[in-house]
Amino acid sequence: MARSLDGLVLAPVMDQAPGQVGTRTRFTYHEQDGGIWAEYAGGDVVRGRLVGTREGDRLDFRYVQLKLDGTTSSGHCVSEVTELPDGRVRLTETWEWESQPGSGTSLVEEVAEAERVEPVGVQQVTDRAH
Repeated sequence: MARSLDGLVLAPVMDQAPGQVGTRTRFTYHEQDGGIWAEYAGGDVVRGRLVGTREGDRLDFRYVQLKLDGTTSSGHCVSEVTELPDGRVRLTETWEWESQPGSGTSLVEEVAEAERVEPVGVQQVTDRAH
């Protein structure tokens, strides 16, 4: 089994369609007693949350997000956790929207410490929303 996700920051390897997560999105994961959850933001996503379970190297979770255009969306994802040769974690995700049409696959990988900073544009949008 790959190592714990607790405290790891991950990002997509490539951009998805506009209005979805992309390379500027950062996911901060937590894991405890078979449960996983994460907060995420960046790119076209102002704020997102996911929650689910982990059994071995398989994650099963649902996600919901608020986008820059003020709309929300939600879906379901099953991911396989693997460890890359350099020791970083990779998630191979198979996802499907539940609030709108669409499905796909994506790769999300642990980012280096220097890449963990929240993008400035997201922080400014978040601050205005309060």
